[in-house]
Amino acid sequence: MDGVDIEGLLRRLAPQVLGAVVRRYGHFDLAEDATQEALVAAVAQWPGDGVPDDPRAWLIRVASRRLTDLLRSDQARQRREDTVAAWTLPEERLAAPADQPPSDSDDTLVLLFLCCHPALSPASQIALTLRAVGGLSTAEIARAFLVPEATMTRRISRAKQRIRDSRAPFRMPAGDERSERLAAVLHTLYLIFNEGYASTSGPYLQRTELAAEAIRLARTVHRLLPDDAEVTGLLALMLLTDARRPARTGPYGELIPMADQDRGLWDAAAIAEGVALVSEALPAGDTGPYQVQAAIAALHDEAASADETDWPQIVALYEVLLRLGDNPMVALNHAAAVGMAKGPAAGLALLEGLASDRRVAEDHRFYAVRAHLEEMAGDPVAARESYDLAARRTTNLPQQRYLHGRAARLGR
Repeated sequence: MDGVDIEGLLRRLAPQVLGAVVRRYGHFDLAEDATQEALVAAVAQWPGDGVPDDPRAWLIRVASRRLTDLLRSDQARQRREDTVAAWTLPEERLAAPADQPPSDSDDTLVLLFLCCHPALSPASQIALTLRAVGGLSTAEIARAFLVPEATMTRRISRAKQRIRDSRAPFRMPAGDERSERLAAVLHTLYLIFNEGYASTSGPYLQRTELAAEAIRLARTVHRLLPDDAEVTGLLALMLLTDARRPARTGPYGELIPMADQDRGLWDAAAIAEGVALVSEALPAGDTGPYQVQAAIAALHDEAASADETDWPQIVALYEVLLRLGDNPMVALNHAAAVGMAKGPAAGLALLEGLASDRRVAEDHRFYAVRAHLEEMAGDPVAARESYDLAARRTTNLPQQRYLHGRAARLGR
């Protein structure tokens, strides 16, 4: 395995190793710590000693031995606190499994379901998924979400404690619970991707490492559940959206709106894969929101120019999304699409109905859409005011600069 990308290999193997250790021992929190220590050991040893013939088995063996030590240490502490009887393991179970050959099963999906346990908040689900399944360090996750590492450490520790307290079994949930938990898994990956594609705050428009990680994890779920149309739809949506990334910023990191992007820079291979996936997903069963969003993204990506965008079809697809659920951002995007398809007055009329919806009325995107439609309608004074209002409501610096620039272009 000369020339192997050790970092990439470890990132791919991390969830499989953790899943195998949790399945064997339980104790998600201690198993996660043990797996991280095994990964650190690999980083230290493999460059000099070479990658083992079976790197997954090596990692599981090292993590299992470390977990045995952690369990014994933790049990000793529990004894001192007179609570060991609630969870202690027989001595023979502690010692024997560390040297047993690992199972060939891939527990990544079970691990994702565990990280998205309903006892956790969405923020905790995201953090735990990136740590346990994505293989990111706590420092990397903290940097991605612009919080101190100590804050993220506490968040992840609390999440692991909640998992432990829930006594959730390490297995795939059944029936309705499985559907609900899969929806949480997909939503978590969707949020991770969105934060990577359009950062809520900070100096950069996008964080490519988060978007790439979300796509990698979505591919994993799709590999494990290839017949689920919404899983396929989510992967398609990510690919079709991320395909535009090379054209979204200029040489200084400035935002370039879709209408002005050089479409020759878009990733044609990602678009082709995404279109094939959404074409596969749409006839496969009940239509879900990720499939519809992917279909909208495909219409944008397949248009040779902004002027050739099929806005009436996009409006129709947003109306399908509105029937699927009450989502204020979908309603906002629908208003924008109506403005493009039927004229700005029609879009502005729909925005009036959203102005009283507190879920969206103070969001910078509401004012940005209104500004764009007001500018299209020939009302530069109103548009300038709306652009300024939008700029004051976003904490992402490239978005602020873009919105202030649009306002300044309209004069004072």
